[in-house]
Amino acid sequence: MDDFVAHQQVDNPSYSNSAAYNHITNLSRTAMSDSTLTPSVPAIEPSGHTVPNMVDFYIGLGLAVSSSLFIGSSFIIKKKALIKLANTADVTKRASEGGYGYLREWLWWMGVITMGVGEACNFAAYAFAPASLVTPLGALSVLVTAILSSRLLKERLNLLGKIGCAVCLLGSTSIVIHSPKEEEVSSMADLALKMKDAVFILYVISVIVVTFAIVIYVAPRYGRSNILVYISVCSLIGSLSVISVKGLGLAIKETIMGSQQFTNMLTWFWLLSVIACVSVQLIYLNKSLDIYNTSMVTPIYYVFFTTFVILASGILYKEWSCLGVSDVIGNVIGFLTTIIGIFQMQLFRHVDISLRPDFFPRNNLRHVELANSATSLVDPENGGRNNHAYSNGTAWHGGNSSSSDNENPRNNRAGNVLYT
Repeated sequence: MDDFVAHQQVDNPSYSNSAAYNHITNLSRTAMSDSTLTPSVPAIEPSGHTVPNMVDFYIGLGLAVSSSLFIGSSFIIKKKALIKLANTADVTKRASEGGYGYLREWLWWMGVITMGVGEACNFAAYAFAPASLVTPLGALSVLVTAILSSRLLKERLNLLGKIGCAVCLLGSTSIVIHSPKEEEVSSMADLALKMKDAVFILYVISVIVVTFAIVIYVAPRYGRSNILVYISVCSLIGSLSVISVKGLGLAIKETIMGSQQFTNMLTWFWLLSVIACVSVQLIYLNKSLDIYNTSMVTPIYYVFFTTFVILASGILYKEWSCLGVSDVIGNVIGFLTTIIGIFQMQLFRHVDISLRPDFFPRNNLRHVELANSATSLVDPENGGRNNHAYSNGTAWHGGNSSSSDNENPRNNRAGNVLYT
């Protein structure tokens, strides 16, 4: 530093000691400010990619898991309230009889509040974590419901159901490990630019055209005979609703951080899109649940909905652009594993299975009911509605139910009973 001052005095005789002191002080302040700002600058890997900010990722992950816990628990709480109401003398108050007695049950309202908290956590999770992480983790709510129902409602969870829970948990863990840790869109300005992408515009137009085609032409003809019709509408529109929710969550996040976004027309566009898309989803999901068995609607809807959400978010938010080949493969395997677990829990929950060697005597032909499962999607003799006899475990053989017909397993309708 002394050499620097000497050179300055030789080159410029008017360069005084006070000027040298001021210059040195300014250099010191600049160095201190640079060292202070250094920790906030993202580190650069040798490959040239920035190390993602893991804080937002873990916040989104925590919110997504919390959402599944709250939503899964809410079903149990509301079910407890309905059971309590069913034990009263006045049958007309029951929901199955068209009554609204549950509105006076504080326990039912606790379930509604719990579900509201879960949905709020799910909404907030989209603002912090990629949709390809948040959406598949929704399967954990099915896992929570299955476990709590066996503990609190004394509903039987057979061996296949327990294995399905473990498989679902393994798949979800794989998704968390291999999911994208950063996003290409971090502000509303970035999002506005991404929306001009030709591929995204083509996807939105395709979804709208296909949805109208299904609603106008396909649904009136095949809606009551093919379970995929209404589920396809819910899933296609659902992918747009998740994109809208994520955009709205980003606007709220920026507003909280100090950048007012409710003066931005894009924010109101996302809000209207959320209302419209969710309304369509509810309409056609209720139609599907009214016609087909819940045990089939739940896993198929999860598969279709999650697939289209991952596709749509990948197109708009470019969530997969930062993943390597190993992470992509791990994500796909985790998703497929979760699907297997969901199907296993839902489709075989009424199958009596045991590891005991004397469960099925060799000299006695026994049959296992698969009612209310994949083998019985819809009751054609009931106008396309669910057969309520499934709830008490009785067999539905269809046609003539005379004893002579039922004695021979070959005479029963194929696919309704599994013989061992």
